Amino acid sequence: MAAKKESKRYCCIECGYISLVPAGKCPRCGAWGTLEEEAPVAPSASATGTAKLLTPMAISELEPPKRLPSGFGELDRVLGGGWVPGGVVLLGGQPGIGKSTLLLQVCGHVAANGGRVLYISGEESPSQLGLRAKRLNVLHDGLDVCCHTVIDDALALVKDHDLVIVDSVQAMRTSQAEGWPGTPTQVRAVAQVCVNHAKDHGVPMVLVGHITKEGRIAGPMLLEHMVDAVVMFSDDTSSVYRTLRASKNRYGGTDEMGIFEMRADGLTEVPDPSYLYWNRSDGAVSGVVMTVVLEGSRPLVAEIQTLASETSFAYPKRAGIGVGANKMGMLLAVLQSRCGLLSVRQDIYCNVAGGLEIHDPGADLALTASMASALTGRSLLPECCLIGEVGLAGEVRPVSGLAQRLREAARLGFKRAVVSSREKKSDQPDGIELIRVLSVGEALARAGVMPE
Repeated sequence: MAAKKESKRYCCIECGYISLVPAGKCPRCGAWGTLEEEAPVAPSASATGTAKLLTPMAISELEPPKRLPSGFGELDRVLGGGWVPGGVVLLGGQPGIGKSTLLLQVCGHVAANGGRVLYISGEESPSQLGLRAKRLNVLHDGLDVCCHTVIDDALALVKDHDLVIVDSVQAMRTSQAEGWPGTPTQVRAVAQVCVNHAKDHGVPMVLVGHITKEGRIAGPMLLEHMVDAVVMFSDDTSSVYRTLRASKNRYGGTDEMGIFEMRADGLTEVPDPSYLYWNRSDGAVSGVVMTVVLEGSRPLVAEIQTLASETSFAYPKRAGIGVGANKMGMLLAVLQSRCGLLSVRQDIYCNVAGGLEIHDPGADLALTASMASALTGRSLLPECCLIGEVGLAGEVRPVSGLAQRLREAARLGFKRAVVSSREKKSDQPDGIELIRVLSVGEALARAGVMPE
């Protein structure tokens, strides 16, 4: 009987698409020359009987691992409290955004506090890495550096290290798989080697990942499933500020946000991010409304700006930066149906100052008031913010974390806040007056946007 012929598979190094036939162009992402043949995987060895059975009682008696602080409160906030022993974090971001800079500063902090760190670099020479470490002032005795591209040899140097950095997973290769560094087979094998080493030795490990032009981490999607947390570094091309978010986190939440500022001497934390998104002005301007949004457990004051201009086209334009066009259209329909405020002959442009993107439904009332203010030309009451969710029936609904939002508003000098009358009687901060309303029409009248 003839031997069974092994079928070949081709994987796209950009998006991870699997094809059974070779092709010059990836059918999924459209990239050219990215389909590479996957090396066959050797059959696994027979079971050795090392698996252990644990009862719920035995699991409950296990002590939770003590987290290792990163030295950055913003990073610890996103991670859920610091690095977890045995946990593997995948850090992605655009080229030059500061991934390596942040991790090298973290290594410097851990080494300066008596820890020992191993920084494995497959993209820089020792002289280049030393030059950057000197500029960031992170040269300490506890910082060990290995510039090597074979991950097996590099991890063999791990002894009593408290943290291991691999920069980057696409630049490494392992002898356990065939192919060039960066191919799907190698990326998957390198990640598996790192995960196994972290779990076996109980050391936290960070893998730096490159991203594609679509903004997702390069390599197979399996890479993100293998790690314990996926953290993305993003920025505005015209800003020096960087935001850090977790899209996956087995040891914490995924709704937290960390904010950093890039300077000549490295990344620094932003102590009060509310002022990034609010340029306090003494003069009242129509279309400008303040609100307080929640990013995880952090309250941020956001300034929503709206401009209405008469259109010369049959279909008016709806454009928003920081807010969705669908949300704008829905709230404009509420204004027309429930408040009689027409906008069919007006182009509406909305913007959230500072580049903040709002997904919190608690900003619905402020966005509605901003568009109504732009349409009527009447400005809001001074030192007033609006917090509430708006329903299609025109009602103002309660939001989560109102007490926390109000404390932030009072800290920044707001004297009054428009909220839903359905809100529970929570602790009211000193110096701020609550204006409780039932509907959008009542809220706009009490805020001075529309006549009562």
